[in-house]
Amino acid sequence: MATKAKLLEAAEAEFGERGYHDGSIVEITRRAGVGLGTFYVYFESKEAVFRALVTHMGHETRAHIARQVEQAPDRLSAERIGMRAFFEFARSHRNLYKIVMESQFVAEDSYRAYYDSFAEGYRRNLQAAVDRGEIRPGDADIRAWSLIGLSVFLGMRYAIWDETADLEPVVDAALDMIERGLSLGPKP
Repeated sequence: MATKAKLLEAAEAEFGERGYHDGSIVEITRRAGVGLGTFYVYFESKEAVFRALVTHMGHETRAHIARQVEQAPDRLSAERIGMRAFFEFARSHRNLYKIVMESQFVAEDSYRAYYDSFAEGYRRNLQAAVDRGEIRPGDADIRAWSLIGLSVFLGMRYAIWDETADLEPVVDAALDMIERGLSLGPKP
């Protein structure tokens, strides 16, 4: 399993730097320090390793966030902690956005599966929070996709495009939006 992990790490570097079309299996194996034949023990093609990489990156991102939020006392705290964790993960895995974005053109089903996996977990967690009385009832699917969109685009803007941005005010503003929306308050 260590060899497969080295190949995925090398593929992340290769595709992150050169993109899918310019990336090469030979360069992936060179980066991983394994022979070309070893690559084919684990993957049948460049597309296969790319698809596996998108899946792997989604798993790693979700696992990182889950570890960070597991002790959160309630759903809104979990949102705050999870958003911060996602931004930090994106900053430390700079190729994440490039690879996931490119996957919509190389392997659209992998791209959709990446986000569907996030949405499924989010839906479950949001519904559980409703059941515990932590948040008001609402469409968990729409909420999940809305929260994913918020995090993805804020992460792109403030964690990737401006890697020096202070993330705390970004998280504070996003959580204010999540908690209060744009409303001035109750309607008369």
